[in-house]
Amino acid sequence: MSIDITDLRSFYASPLGGVTRRFVGGSIARFWGKLTGLRVLGLGYAPPYLSIARAESERTLAFMPSSQGVVNWPGTGVSASALVDPLTMPLPDACIDRVLLVHALEAVESPSELLHEIWRILTPGGRIIMVAPNRRGLWARMDTTPFGHGQPYSRSQLKSLMRQTWFSPEAWAETLYVPPLRNRLLLQTAQAWEQVGIGFSLPFAGLHVVDATKQLYRPGAVRAVRRSRRMSPVFVPASSPVSRTVIGS
Repeated sequence: MSIDITDLRSFYASPLGGVTRRFVGGSIARFWGKLTGLRVLGLGYAPPYLSIARAESERTLAFMPSSQGVVNWPGTGVSASALVDPLTMPLPDACIDRVLLVHALEAVESPSELLHEIWRILTPGGRIIMVAPNRRGLWARMDTTPFGHGQPYSRSQLKSLMRQTWFSPEAWAETLYVPPLRNRLLLQTAQAWEQVGIGFSLPFAGLHVVDATKQLYRPGAVRAVRRSRRMSPVFVPASSPVSRTVIGS
């Protein structure tokens, strides 16, 4: 279930949203790499994290699901945002170099279809950064933030999903160890929570941030087709029973 665009904007305008932007944005920035001359797409609700990409890339787009709503982005200049169906995006094959997926994976009915569509638009060797709620964290269990809505994931579930959709994870980070409460003292000590959580590799981080690469070959699909052909049943026509008449009966 998608959360409304109004709620997303309100969240990121709050102090808790500011903490989220700082920590999640830091993890994303470490995974971006060099963006000069590249085409970047933010899918879901990515504007809070696209400032670095917009400054460095050749082109940066912000696509937002039709079930969520859309806002104009960036605030000045020509708009680069659009309302789309994330399962059938209006882009040609292999035209995007980097995709940032945030507030999207947990909200769609078919995550595998979404990642297959992203695979289609990515260039060979293109990369995706996925931000998803951690099933074991407090952020997925409380609906006071956008990450408390939709489907949370464990690390093993994300690995399985990426394997099914032809992505290879390259780097992994967990973030948001501070409880998702609008308490001033908690927010002031958010950095300490983060340092302790990362330092001891604690399992209850709020979010997974995954950097994955598009695989160039799709052997899984080929094997499935071959297997279906090899194992398809063959129906052999059977002769109908012939009635015999006994002479003299």
